[in-house]
Amino acid sequence: MKYSKLVLAAAIGLATTASAWADIKVGVVLSGTGPAASLGIPEKRTVELFPKEIAGQKMDYIFMDDGSDPTAAVKATKKLIDEDKVDVVIGSSITPSSLAMVDVVGGAKVPNISLAAGRNIVFPVEGNRQWVFNTPQTTGLMASAIVKNLVQNKVKTVAFIGFDDAYGEDWWNNFSKDAKAAGIDIVANERYNRTATSVTGQVLHITAAKPQSVLIAASGTPAALPERALKQVGYKGQIYQTHGVANPDFLRVCGADCNGTILPVSPGVVAAQLPADSPIKQSAMKYAQAYEGAYGKNQLSQFSANAWDAGTLLEHAIPVALKKAQPSNLPEFRAALRDALEGLKNIAGADGIYSMSPTDHNGLDDRAVAMVQIENGTWKMQK
Repeated sequence: MKYSKLVLAAAIGLATTASAWADIKVGVVLSGTGPAASLGIPEKRTVELFPKEIAGQKMDYIFMDDGSDPTAAVKATKKLIDEDKVDVVIGSSITPSSLAMVDVVGGAKVPNISLAAGRNIVFPVEGNRQWVFNTPQTTGLMASAIVKNLVQNKVKTVAFIGFDDAYGEDWWNNFSKDAKAAGIDIVANERYNRTATSVTGQVLHITAAKPQSVLIAASGTPAALPERALKQVGYKGQIYQTHGVANPDFLRVCGADCNGTILPVSPGVVAAQLPADSPIKQSAMKYAQAYEGAYGKNQLSQFSANAWDAGTLLEHAIPVALKKAQPSNLPEFRAALRDALEGLKNIAGADGIYSMSPTDHNGLDDRAVAMVQIENGTWKMQK
């Protein structure tokens, strides 16, 4: 009997230890190939820099490539949840894929940190969106920043051209609302596919409307297509892009055609140019030094910053979640992690300072916006 009790006690002790030291599994769905590869590749490289242990728990990162396709993103997410039994999902890279994933993660009650900027990924926080967070500045926040810049530059007419998908539509909804409120007339509204090789027809419609400025609501290297086409037909007005282009690949592809372009970006992209008293300077430089230390100079991007902040949020949320549940109890730990993410306040990252709430699963404000102009293949922060 005494021996049996000792064996039982030892077994309980081993089980407790195993529970306390169980791996935390992080599923990562990114666009490593396809039209959004220039987003997904730096995001993956960033996740590879994430800590291998948080709060004494070993971290296990499982990568899936969705090929920039929403259907593939859903399939990958289901596999990670059903077969790999992940505690949390990071991704995807683009708005259409992230929107497609919302019902999957919400239905399974698995917290999700999206790296896409669509405002409608996380707003309103109801139904399955209660399980979804995102790190980039939303389209709403960045659209507001662009409209403010247009007003400062006394622009009265603007044309819009964007992707013919959820990203372009989300930008249109937010930008057109803010532009109208500011008294700016949108004289053209055009769309094109991410895989398009020509936008000549759309550009001719835009130039015929004679706008003072043009906003291109696209992301990655495909966003260079309309800008180059506008320059080829001799358009002389001010061109704006979104933070969806803020990476070295876009600068390389667009080349001299993008000189003078204005756009809002993550403070992390221009970390070294931030003023010393910026509340984001220290956290942005931490990201910049880590990423450039691993991959070389002039490699910072909006997308690596977005991914970096997903890791930052997890580093702060996991210790809180562990006080309520252990990874060995999957449903309880997933719920505890969701609650911990929702409760984060004043967390400084590369993109900005996050303060989540039951009604806000993005948590960023105007401090997360840096307006830049492209000068000879570099981002020059505007004063």
